[in-house]
Amino acid sequence: MKGSFNTLIQSETPVLIDFHADWCGPCKMLSPILKEVKAALGDRIKVIKIDVDNNAAIAGRYQVRGVPTMILFKEGEIRWRKSGVLPKHTLLEELEPLL
Repeated sequence: MKGSFNTLIQSETPVLIDFHADWCGPCKMLSPILKEVKAALGDRIKVIKIDVDNNAAIAGRYQVRGVPTMILFKEGEIRWRKSGVLPKHTLLEELEPLL
């Protein structure tokens, strides 16, 4: 996964990584919100889910201490980061200027 992750975040298209865990209740609440955000933003963003239990090295590299944590990458740089569940309108307000 590590090599493909590094390639993925180098994309010119912004990539929103959702660091989550199967046992996390708030993560389950965030999932349908992220689907709506992806539908609203279309090809201007990629949304990728990464399970922190299966990808501990990546989660550790970005100091993901709690889930859900969302990090927006563009061309390999972190452009935005938030933890917790945010409503769709808040996510769109915060992400749109960064795309």
